[in-house]
Amino acid sequence: MNTGLDTTASEHGAGSVTVWLTLCCAMVIAMMQLGAITRLTQSGLSITSWDPIIGVVPPLDETGWRRAFDAYRATPQYRLLNPGMTLEAFREIFFWEWLHRLWGRLIGLVFAVPLAVFWARGRIGRSLGLRLTMILALGGFQGFVGWFMVQSGLVERTSVSPIRLALHLDMAVAIYSLLLWQALAGWTNTRFSSGAGPRRHGWVAFACLVLTMTWGALVAGLQAGSMYTTWPLMADELLPAAVTAMDPIWLNPTENPAMVQFIHRWLGPFTLVMILGWVWRCRRAAPDGGIGLGLLAAATLAQVGLGLATLLSQVEHLIAVAHQAGAMTVLTLLLYNLRRYHAPATGRR
Repeated sequence: MNTGLDTTASEHGAGSVTVWLTLCCAMVIAMMQLGAITRLTQSGLSITSWDPIIGVVPPLDETGWRRAFDAYRATPQYRLLNPGMTLEAFREIFFWEWLHRLWGRLIGLVFAVPLAVFWARGRIGRSLGLRLTMILALGGFQGFVGWFMVQSGLVERTSVSPIRLALHLDMAVAIYSLLLWQALAGWTNTRFSSGAGPRRHGWVAFACLVLTMTWGALVAGLQAGSMYTTWPLMADELLPAAVTAMDPIWLNPTENPAMVQFIHRWLGPFTLVMILGWVWRCRRAAPDGGIGLGLLAAATLAQVGLGLATLLSQVEHLIAVAHQAGAMTVLTLLLYNLRRYHAPATGRR
């Protein structure tokens, strides 16, 4: 099998473009962590309107805070879960949702302005420019998806729809993955050939990881993580009857907390096996591939450990946030290595 090196120059050319794209990737990861904190603190429904421009500025006086608090008090979450909440407590949850939304706007600004400047100055080509414009459009659409998610918790529910939450996460993962793939073109000039089979294996492992993260979002949305806090058994059973309790049965995988937790807790180890198997195959194909594969294997093992810790701790907030950060670390390292093993050494990028 060919193990030659690909030293083709970066398609970006200028290092400043690569640094800018990397900064945007870091901001997206920070955004996702803010989203995790917002969810865990039940802050997501504290702002009941979507004002892309005016919403940048939080309430500045007592009247403004009272108006915002009155709007929240009209929601089912306040009436059923937080009756008697003080204005001071409301300000705390408002802060996290406001910061989450503000950070999203900053990402759009940091991405859009340099994109226009670099393109106008000829620092990026037409093909790359169009791909980045598509990512920008996805980012704008993500803002709508976020509001679509919040709306689901303002009328009848005390929390957002788990399916819409999963959609919001999947959109963020897609944006990050597309953005990182472009940024990696400037960092991974040396590439290895692994053969068509291992490359397909790598992308299947990527799909498994995203699927695991999707069901993790469903677990979070249904607050299913604290339903069963032992492993590998659930209430002394491998497959408790509650897993298939909903009728019709096809609702169970996405709406039954027991089934959702069951799927997520076993998708994790399955994804671990898929990733470790891919690492082993790539190591055989290119023994001199560097430490990237080793870091990926270590991060994936650590992530499964964090998942178990989250479960056994009954979703302690700090561990749960670390678990989401771990998922993004694995995703980043997997894409980094997929970029290096993406095509035969003689192929084009």
